[in-house]
Amino acid sequence: MQRVVLLWLLILVACSQPAAPTPMAGMDHAMGHGSEAPYDALFIDSMIEHHEGAIRMAQQVLQESRDERIRQLAEAILATQAAEIDQMRQWRQAWYPDVPPTGGMGMEMGPMAVPDGDEPFDRRFLEAMIPHHEGAVAMARDALQKAEHAEIRELAQAIITAQEAEIAQMKQWLTEFGR
Repeated sequence: MQRVVLLWLLILVACSQPAAPTPMAGMDHAMGHGSEAPYDALFIDSMIEHHEGAIRMAQQVLQESRDERIRQLAEAILATQAAEIDQMRQWRQAWYPDVPPTGGMGMEMGPMAVPDGDEPFDRRFLEAMIPHHEGAVAMARDALQKAEHAEIRELAQAIITAQEAEIAQMKQWLTEFGR
């Protein structure tokens, strides 16, 4: 609700101000979403939200899945992404303590929960986590090109490497399940 109110306030302020004579400075740096926040802050806020979605999905696996391979994947997701969230929060505080939460980059992140349905749980999880990971890979590829901090680029590369391998594994499991 606060975001909606803030958005309307920003729109009202923007409409009441005369147009600036400068070209759209910072637009590309902020991914074209109209935010003046530094790109790295946008990436951190988006990836934390994205990782939190993956953690919720992985926790659901530990409650509902009986497939040991998928449970091991969920445990790996929990460990890796919780550590990455902690690291990103530290960077956010160190680099951008005065930048308010950005609302993220506005990129498609993929599903943030395992959907209900008639299919077996493991299939629904895999079919949700694959596009979820693909969303993370897309954000990470963007960060390789645009991030200011080398640490963000290194994290982005680690995300790409890990999640592309997990995507390949999950697709193989779906094939085994008779997708």
